[in-house]
Amino acid sequence: MSHPSAVLSPLPKADGSATFSSAGFTVMAAVNGPVEAPRRDENAFEALVEVMVRPAAGPGGPAERLLETMLQSALRQLIPVRNFPRTMIQLTLQILEVPQSPYKMTRLLHPQVNLALVPALLHASILALLSAAVPLKAIAAAVSLAVGADHGIIVDPGPADVDRAHSVHVLAFTSDDELLLAESAGSFSVAEWRSILETGQSVCCQCQEAGPDATMSAGVPESQGIRTLIRSVMEARSDEDLHWK
Repeated sequence: MSHPSAVLSPLPKADGSATFSSAGFTVMAAVNGPVEAPRRDENAFEALVEVMVRPAAGPGGPAERLLETMLQSALRQLIPVRNFPRTMIQLTLQILEVPQSPYKMTRLLHPQVNLALVPALLHASILALLSAAVPLKAIAAAVSLAVGADHGIIVDPGPADVDRAHSVHVLAFTSDDELLLAESAGSFSVAEWRSILETGQSVCCQCQEAGPDATMSAGVPESQGIRTLIRSVMEARSDEDLHWK
């Protein structure tokens, strides 16, 4: 399985854009704003954050609306919305590629598959916001986890792992090591949840070990090093922009 990769500003007409690929998912994000909010929606004290998720094929449905709600809640905690009253920040996420499941169609309809997509959506969103020069309180790294039939924890599970898992989880932590997002699907015990939380924090915060019961779907968790990837991509972009000086 390939390592995560990112491209900044693939869309010249958007204020900011990025493409992020990881774990078989490829997502393109476009940001416009802060722009003046429609009068009926404007908030006199803070900016509105509008998130739209478009599936790889066909029209959006309840699954995409659920993803939009998750991302909007997380991004509002990263963006200093009170610095931009009466404005709107629009974020559009286009799913370009999803991993092929041997048991299901590629259209993301299963809640557990949706959770596996959240890290790619969140990382693409953060890169696009940075590309648009939208200030952030912190960046974040996310990871998907699955509890297998043997009750072991799988980091960055593939489609087959998700289909066989008892439960699937997605966790995100900020660069201050604070929990930003936690969503789960399936059945699990309190002890399993504690182990999931420990493993997710270990991976997202780039600890040396990912937990005693964790196994990697490809040897190394793709979510590990996301902060380094974001930093290196932004440094390369900055060097490119300042090259003429």
